[in-house]
Formats: sequence, structure tokens, C-alpha cells
Amino acid sequence: MRLREPHKIAARIIQDAGGELVGCTRLQKVTYLSQLAGFSNDFEFEYRHYGPFSEDLARSMEIAVALGPVKEVERQTDWGGRYSVYTLRSSRPTDPDRTAFFRHAKGVDANELELAATAAYLFVVEQIGNSKPGNPWEETKLRKPEKSADGRLQRAADVYNALRKLRTPTPLPELPSPLIKTERASEQT
Repeated sequence: MRLREPHKIAARIIQDAGGELVGCTRLQKVTYLSQLAGFSNDFEFEYRHYGPFSEDLARSMEIAVALGPVKEVERQTDWGGRYSVYTLRSSRPTDPDRTAFFRHAKGVDANELELAATAAYLFVVEQIGNSKPGNPWEETKLRKPEKSADGRLQRAADVYNALRKLRTPTPLPELPSPLIKTERASEQT
């Protein structure tokens, strides 16, 4: 990790999210999308099972928790899994656009946020639907069939498009509709 004072960068994420952020998945996806929107470029992301993931971000948050600016409380889900709640005592955001982005994104369902971040990653990094053939939403659906079910993929696209409407230093890329492949298939039948 080449960042100077990475714990402060991690703490600022919680600060801009209003002093609380629930879940490691949400932390990773909100940060990835915020970087894509040009708010910073502090962490490198790679594709993992849950979509874009930064080992440096995970370590930076561990340092922030160990040094004390961020408090982490682990809780148990109804189904037996565990998740973290990150809080920061003093929360005075400095950039209103960044704060609006983080606060909007943190309020999104974690699965829908994961799907949106995954589609964006596939479009930007793997170039699916960009310079390579395919549709990043359809590829997301192939990689995450259970999470994409029950209308979540469309809701994720709606969430992504809502984030695109917020003021950001760099506009989030416009992704093809998740329905393009479906519409073409129905036209052929």
C-alpha cells in the first residue's frame, strides 16, 4: 500500500457517508463508484466474487479501526452471517457534492449496489459493452444470477442512473440498458 495515512482516507469515506456506513460490501462498492465519479483515486480495485474489491481499502479501514478514528461493530444477520457497522464520532463533511454522492449510495440496497458497481466495472475495466461486444448488465446477470433475480438488476440500473444524475467531478459512464439483449430477443421471436 503506497498511500500516506491510509486510515485518514478510510475515515473520510465514513465521514462523507454521514458518520456511518453499514457493511464491507457497501464500503467497497460506494468507494469504487465514487472513484469512478472522480472524487478520488486512492485505491486500486480488481474483480472478485462480490464485484470490484480493493485490498488496500480493506487494510486502510482495518488501520482506521485499530488507530481509533473509526469504530467497527460486528453484528449478526438473521441468517447467521456477519456484517460490520463503521461509525465515526465527528462527522463534518468538507465537499457537499462528495457527501451527497456517498449519502445517496450508502442508502441503496447492498445487493443492488453490488450489481451496479459490477456492471460499471465490467464496462470500464473489462470493456464489456464498451470496446468489446456484450452488455455489462447481461454479463453481471450471468455472473450473479441469484442476486440479479426478482427485478434487482433493473433496480440496480435505476440506482446507477440516479447516481449519474448527481454532481460529480467526472460523470459516471453511461451504460447500455440492461434490457437491450432482452428486447432484441423478443423482437426476433
